[in-house]
Amino acid sequence: MSANRPAIWLLVGVVLGFGLPVLAIIGLIVTLVASAAQLSGPTLSSANETAHVSGPTSGDAVALIDINGPITSGSANVFDAADMAASGDIVPLISTAAERSDIKALVLLVNSPGGSVVGSDEIYHALLGVDKPVVVLMKEVAASGAYYLSMTARHIVVNPNTLTGSIGVIGQFANARELMDKIGLEMTTIKSGKSKDLGNPFREMTAEERAIFQRIIDETYDRFVDIVSAGRGMPTEQVRELADGRVYTGQQAVDLGLVDALGYEEDAIAAAADFGEIDGEPRVIRLKRGATLIETLLRGTGHDLSALADFSRSWLRRRMTPSLEFRWEP
Repeated sequence: MSANRPAIWLLVGVVLGFGLPVLAIIGLIVTLVASAAQLSGPTLSSANETAHVSGPTSGDAVALIDINGPITSGSANVFDAADMAASGDIVPLISTAAERSDIKALVLLVNSPGGSVVGSDEIYHALLGVDKPVVVLMKEVAASGAYYLSMTARHIVVNPNTLTGSIGVIGQFANARELMDKIGLEMTTIKSGKSKDLGNPFREMTAEERAIFQRIIDETYDRFVDIVSAGRGMPTEQVRELADGRVYTGQQAVDLGLVDALGYEEDAIAAAADFGEIDGEPRVIRLKRGATLIETLLRGTGHDLSALADFSRSWLRRRMTPSLEFRWEP
């Protein structure tokens, strides 16, 4: 028996050496499969979290929702930057606030330079469907698309130093023709019509194509002006005078009627509680999207892949893909 011990230990070593990596791979596969549905878009029942912020632990509540970072359409995932206001994540939170009977008012904590026209409008449309008072607190920046969605608010509070406004539309189109010439690479485009490759980054834009995009920009801008006119109760021409793309400080915005009052988070919450007819101190809760399993695992290990992924993917998408944005571009 003793003569066979080396062989037994060798067998045990082989099993452990090959078996443990295989088990680790199987565990990783199971983890990826389990979180795949969450990565494609979490559902209301499993992905929304409610955190108590202040006030009583029960009773009528004011809900806080963060609009933080560039606005995008769709849902953020583990490879997106942490500070991103994705409409696919925010709209379900708005729906939760609208459906819960204990939530009497909603405060949006807005800190965003704006972003996607579609994403901004999706959040705006969802807020229009909330039959409860909405109050906006603008923080560092609430510009362009962030100002657009704030037009659903009954009351807008700003810090004196907030930068807001930037009412307008921007479209940026890369021209890499000279770079392509330098590296000796030529792109051949086969198209069904002369306008099929509008915004092609590998050639100069023609005057006719500029005119096409300008009409699109103007149409989107007109809608933005109408949204502000309706939201602030201002004549359209007065809005146009202010809507040349510039940003305003919080104090300037109050003076111009673009927002309602100077204040802080407690002022916005107090206003929301008042509009929501909450007696006494309100219960304040924060609604937020829950982390996916993979996000939780990555955060637990201290590794965050978002910065590099966001730089490479978002920069290329923004610079090389034709798009319209309600975004402040400093």
